[in-house]
Amino acid sequence: MRIFSLFFSALSVLLIQCKPSPYVGNRYEPLVLDRSFSQVTPPPQPDYSLDACWAALPWKKDMADSLPLKGMHDGQAKAQADVFYVHPTIYLNAPPKQGYYWNADVNDATMNASVEGSAILNQASVFNESCRVFAPRYRQAHIYSFYTPDRASGEAALELAYQDVKAAFLYFVKQHNQNRPFILAGHSQGTRHAGKLLREIIWPDSSLRKRLVSAYLVGMPVAPGLLEIPLCNTPGETGCFTSWGTYRKGFFPANFYTAGYDRSLSVNPLTWTTDSAYVHRSQNKGGIIWRFDKVIEGINGAGLKAGMLWIEKPRVPGRMFIRMDNYHVADYNLFWFNIRENVRRQVENHLQRNL
Repeated sequence: MRIFSLFFSALSVLLIQCKPSPYVGNRYEPLVLDRSFSQVTPPPQPDYSLDACWAALPWKKDMADSLPLKGMHDGQAKAQADVFYVHPTIYLNAPPKQGYYWNADVNDATMNASVEGSAILNQASVFNESCRVFAPRYRQAHIYSFYTPDRASGEAALELAYQDVKAAFLYFVKQHNQNRPFILAGHSQGTRHAGKLLREIIWPDSSLRKRLVSAYLVGMPVAPGLLEIPLCNTPGETGCFTSWGTYRKGFFPANFYTAGYDRSLSVNPLTWTTDSAYVHRSQNKGGIIWRFDKVIEGINGAGLKAGMLWIEKPRVPGRMFIRMDNYHVADYNLFWFNIRENVRRQVENHLQRNL
């Protein structure tokens, strides 16, 4: 029995209900949706004036308030900055009985619980020391949107999702942010939408651009020239973006070149630089596993390789059983304390610069 316990402990760092990367070649077989986007009715549009349409808000108790260790501090009540966080794809399974195929319903209680218990808990919480956390629910596109040969349907579903994220952000700016500094953050599908938001809404607006502390565009390749904002290259640097996608050291995805990982702009979250040297695990201040209740310092090292972030096998109980090549679901978890520290530095530096 002990050996099985170790096995499932090892998997807990990975299986946090986020999603497989859309850039893993033939290693993942998505559920096929058998109707085109034009043949189905989309879910009802969210109303962002309602707290129920947000997975996290600073004035309500939610998973973004979570802390993995006793004695840690949730600083949202006094934070001088905000974060607008966009969660990854959690819509992986067969469409529910009401028939919404390509996009999830923000009123689906089961889906909302999955979002909150995975991405909001493991990712959005990293910002709660230095920022008030705002995380909208949105009609996320089904995972098949990334894989389908029916590109018109896939793009339509992703565009519907983006329009929700855009509406939520504009509401956040007008009603909640009150001209405060803010961080933009996302993961996977959330990064796709956050990047488009940055490109189309934030960067062209001088007021928003000035207040943007930084952007965390994690778990999705960012091609050179896609964004005008520069790539971060020093710890605590502001006015820039960071990005990485985590893989096993020595592994190249099957569609490495066509997916764009070979050209992706990436930063090492252990050093916050673009230096390609492999960094020893002693520089990892702590990753989070189990059910957000176990911290492991020095869980893994990391180094940049051709647009990817390579790591050795994480040092978790039962690590001998891990056979993962793609650590996409743990992009935040494996570097949680380094991210938290860098966010704190960035907010402090931004505030000092703008006194």
